Amino acid sequence: MSKPTVVRIFYGSVVAVVAGLILGFVAVWGAFASGAFVMDGHDVVGVNTTGYAWLLVLVAGIACFAIVGGAIAGMVAWIGALLNTVQLDDKTWFILLLLLGIFSFGLVAMIAYVIAGPDGTRRSALPPAAA
Repeated sequence: MSKPTVVRIFYGSVVAVVAGLILGFVAVWGAFASGAFVMDGHDVVGVNTTGYAWLLVLVAGIACFAIVGGAIAGMVAWIGALLNTVQLDDKTWFILLLLLGIFSFGLVAMIAYVIAGPDGTRRSALPPAAA
């Protein structure tokens, strides 16, 4: 997998997660604002099952799918970056991506890879052999 492909998948995953978070926030805010939740002080004690409340549940479900899909796409981009960097002679980027991903800093590793990471599928042109 080439670096431009990994970068496109990573950007798409970030967009999907952010869109899902915003959509989920809007759904919950809309439920509170429309009175879909029955409140007793600060506690939710029930739900008014109106058509609008069910629509907001559907929107929240779509938001969850967007977040999960974005997380899966982010993992695919991380694996693609690992497969790309393992082809390099210098294994520094591979080890960096692997360890940061394992220890839950994969987002930091992927941002660094997108900004400054090498492309393992591109080989530098070798000079012709002397006769």
